[in-house]
Amino acid sequence: MNKTYRTHHCGELKAKDDQKQIKLSGWVQKHRNHGGLIFIDLRDRYGQTQIVCDPEVSQQAHDLAQTLRNESVVRVEGLVVKRPDNMINTKLTTGAIEVHASSLEILSQSAVIPFQIEDDVQTSEATRLKHRYLDLRRKPMQKNLQIRHQINHTIRNFLNTQDFLEVETPYLTKSTPEGARDYVVPSRVHPNAFFALPQSPQLFKQLLMISGMDRYYQIVRCFRDEDLRADRQPEFTQLDLEMSFVSQEDVLTLIEGLVKSIMKDVLGIDVQEPFARMSYDQALASYGSDKPDMRYPIALIDLGTVFKDTSFKVFQSVLSTGGEIRGMNIPKGDCLSRNQIDNLTKRVQHFGAKGMVWIRKKADGLTCSIQKFLTPDELDGLAIALEMQEGDLGLVVADRASTARNSLIEIKPEALDKAGFKPTESWSFLWVESFPLFEFDAEQDRYVSLHHPFTQPHPDDLEKFKQEQDLEHVRSNAYDLVLNGFEIGGGSIRIHDPEVQAKAFSILGLSPSEAQEKFGFFLDALKYGTPPHGGIALGLDRIAMLLSGSTSLRDVIAFPKTQNANDLMVEAPSSISLDQMLELHLSSIKKKPTET
Repeated sequence: MNKTYRTHHCGELKAKDDQKQIKLSGWVQKHRNHGGLIFIDLRDRYGQTQIVCDPEVSQQAHDLAQTLRNESVVRVEGLVVKRPDNMINTKLTTGAIEVHASSLEILSQSAVIPFQIEDDVQTSEATRLKHRYLDLRRKPMQKNLQIRHQINHTIRNFLNTQDFLEVETPYLTKSTPEGARDYVVPSRVHPNAFFALPQSPQLFKQLLMISGMDRYYQIVRCFRDEDLRADRQPEFTQLDLEMSFVSQEDVLTLIEGLVKSIMKDVLGIDVQEPFARMSYDQALASYGSDKPDMRYPIALIDLGTVFKDTSFKVFQSVLSTGGEIRGMNIPKGDCLSRNQIDNLTKRVQHFGAKGMVWIRKKADGLTCSIQKFLTPDELDGLAIALEMQEGDLGLVVADRASTARNSLIEIKPEALDKAGFKPTESWSFLWVESFPLFEFDAEQDRYVSLHHPFTQPHPDDLEKFKQEQDLEHVRSNAYDLVLNGFEIGGGSIRIHDPEVQAKAFSILGLSPSEAQEKFGFFLDALKYGTPPHGGIALGLDRIAMLLSGSTSLRDVIAFPKTQNANDLMVEAPSSISLDQMLELHLSSIKKKPTET
């Protein structure tokens, strides 16, 4: 430590340092004038120390302290003094001492700040992002970045002991859009040609396997020009990882060990291995989502067989048009009032459902909101299918399959919370596997990859894939890692056979010439001895968000973009000069308003 400015950090001094002469430097959190004594709360990222400016000790320090503004940077020299027992501040790590200043120097006087540097700041997110350098002075933000640092540190320590090599791949590469839009970069030295910023290092890491690197990882920045949400950013960070001569089981086992280390190092929590597993089809059928939150293991039950012969016209209509009747049991949910259930009904309507049916199981029997339309056998069958016990509440939605499932999923946490349901664990990890290899895109009138076109077909479905039969039910060797209802990683075993890769491109509608134009370098490389390989990418922004208890990715990224992909601080994106455009061989065309 440079002793010119400080001998200690602001969170370091304790009672054992009593009567030491020290130097501290930091920001003025607050300063208070109490009857001639001026108290300064001096802060750096390590903590906070109280400084006392007493004119009887130093008139210079006392006089200068009166001119301070909050957030000014100062250097203090003085004597550590132990506080009396009845004046110890137990909220501070330095609360047992204070520093009596013998000199004070203002290193940088602050202008009036636009918001107070407090844990619970009372200002808009736009103001925080505009002045991000001030926002990052707040303790919660610094804690979030420390969590990110610890995650990265643990990742490197763990993988370095597993024979992985950290290899950097290019940021300027070829545009091969297969999903989200690329960010493109014009080339000055190659007129009318463009680089693209990578959506992921997918092809490069597969090329490293072909190169014999065997085990690769990279903490890498990726870019996608897509519409944003709270858990999406146009640039994001992921752990990218690839291994040769492995099966899916090898990849999952390794990642479970890595995640266990992260949870232990960052939060001090032991998680149990192996993680639970579930097929994609089971996840959708039972929980209406491919990323179910298993802290709330309340399944969505298909009630079609209960009502297959019903005379209730609403249910008849839904089943006859291919819809679904789905229900879930809320344990001890009979405590919910009619008003609370009505509010839940309004919420399912917000998500597209036409309404919701409820059923209660009491000591004296069953009551249901549509009881007069159901037979006694249907009412009993409904309660049995939902596995209801006395005091439970059943909620049922009949609609299109996606609407019935999604609307129930959206209200499930609120309904369980109102019923007093407490998760048995705070952290629930789940592998979702056996995803479909393809899905049909009606707008494009062709099949598209559910993950990406380099994913290996499931061995049991390889013949269907080769024969192009029942393609929507061809499974893949792909897997996602889910934590508390958030997808935090996804990967697959890759195609290493050139013929299988060519077939995949053909199914996706790429002619041999188009495949060669987009991916020729990769197809050529596959011909020269490609080992079986697979890997995964973990979203580090999302992991940091969850482990820090934040609700937005923006709170765990040092300098994030808004939901409109703007940087409010540097005011980007922005226009460039005419000279720059000429150098890059660009012109600007203003779109005409779209005519109706």
